[in-house]
Amino acid sequence: MRLPALVFAGLIAAALAAPLVAPYAPERIDLSMRRDAPSAAHVFGTDELGRDVFSRVLYGARVSLEVGLFSAAVAGASGVAIGGVAGYAGGAVDAVLMRATDAMLAIPRLPLLMIAAVVLQPSIPALIVLIGIAGWMETARVVRAEFRTLGAAGFVEGARAAGAGHARVLVRHLLPNAAQAVAVSITLAVARGILLESALSFFGVGVRPPAASWGNMLYQAQAALSTEPWLALAPGAFILMTTISVSLIGDRLAAGAMKN
Repeated sequence: MRLPALVFAGLIAAALAAPLVAPYAPERIDLSMRRDAPSAAHVFGTDELGRDVFSRVLYGARVSLEVGLFSAAVAGASGVAIGGVAGYAGGAVDAVLMRATDAMLAIPRLPLLMIAAVVLQPSIPALIVLIGIAGWMETARVVRAEFRTLGAAGFVEGARAAGAGHARVLVRHLLPNAAQAVAVSITLAVARGILLESALSFFGVGVRPPAASWGNMLYQAQAALSTEPWLALAPGAFILMTTISVSLIGDRLAAGAMKN
């Protein structure tokens, strides 16, 4: 897991350091340098307004990673709450919550988000919430399965016999023992969030200009793919690096969970 973790940590560090390391302001327009190929002055070239693509990729990382990380947190919190209650309560509560989860999984996620984004025209924080509440179902199923398995364990029966209430059993006994499975699910939700933001922005309903994100950079580049391919290669490569590294981290965590 070391290399994927280092790559992902490097991407986060680059995003945080963008104001310090970006050679130009992301919205700096220089019409005399428009559509320039990669060079020493502009390592990823410039776009149709003469803006430096490298600077915009760094600042776009701030938006794309913010959406990915925080939407995963929203999805994780929602999924843990719903799956935890379903797995612990069982019976009719479990049946109702899991049928609602299955219903949400049956709805195509990207078209649903596109419709919501067109109607709401969300800001970045609102987009984070939208992507998060469209992605809790996988975590809910994982947590529900873990809680159902752990619920029959001796330490849970011991905690109940000692007088622990439902909230204490959930928070102090069940959740810590399900933490690794939850971490795997949330890690994969980060990659899913980044891809969903990129897809929404690519279709013009996600992060809106002048703010830069990897997705809307691809959207703006699609008209010039044959003549200025560097406009799409840079953000596309960063999306690829990020999602692969996060997915590999999730795979390694899952392998570790299976060994335990």
